[in-house]
Amino acid sequence: MSDATHDDTIDWHRFWTDADARDRADAGPSAHHATDAVAAFLDETGVPDAFADVGCGPGHVAFAVADRYPDTRVVGYDAAEPVLEENCERAREDGVENVAFERTILPAFDPDREFGVVFSYFTLCYVREIEDALRAMYDAVAPGGYLVFNYQNRLARAHWQRMADNPDEFLGEDSQFDADRFEERFRLLLDGENLLSYERIHDALGTWPQSVWSVVDKPDVRWAWRHHPLVYVPK
Repeated sequence: MSDATHDDTIDWHRFWTDADARDRADAGPSAHHATDAVAAFLDETGVPDAFADVGCGPGHVAFAVADRYPDTRVVGYDAAEPVLEENCERAREDGVENVAFERTILPAFDPDREFGVVFSYFTLCYVREIEDALRAMYDAVAPGGYLVFNYQNRLARAHWQRMADNPDEFLGEDSQFDADRFEERFRLLLDGENLLSYERIHDALGTWPQSVWSVVDKPDVRWAWRHHPLVYVPK
């Protein structure tokens, strides 16, 4: 499908059609870095009636939130139809009735509802019109709710460039990324097209972002949080 994903990144429709176990782990970083943080954030700020996961991939966060909060209506959004179909089948097989999956391609996001929390993880790095994407997601947040997301900054770009320049060191068999499509996949990030900062987020949304770690405890497991800040913006 020519319109399966944004032209500025790899074809996610094809990616999920051909995905092996390594690809699936590679495309689901929220399973390791965000699921517990999201649950802790919701426990601290209040469990929403509706929760959106934009760029949900295999649905780690969407299913976790639906399981932990059965009264919350969860919708996972993604650009690739194959992974949406897999998620829908999993929901049917597991009898998860409070989760659904729909298609969207950022920067466009215009759901027919509002959400107490709109969440997006490791997705904005694939979107050139990143400020438009932020505004579209923020528009879908209900008053009193939160937009929660991570983003890539100049430190992330420098690190990703080192990886691209030294594939033998960083992108070997143990890497979570495929060396052959690394530069294509992260073209926008490597080119510095869509980097964010607190100031740029404020300019786009008119409200200052705040660190999720100001609300919940930062995980003990070391990760590149300085490169990929996890923030929330209240509505």
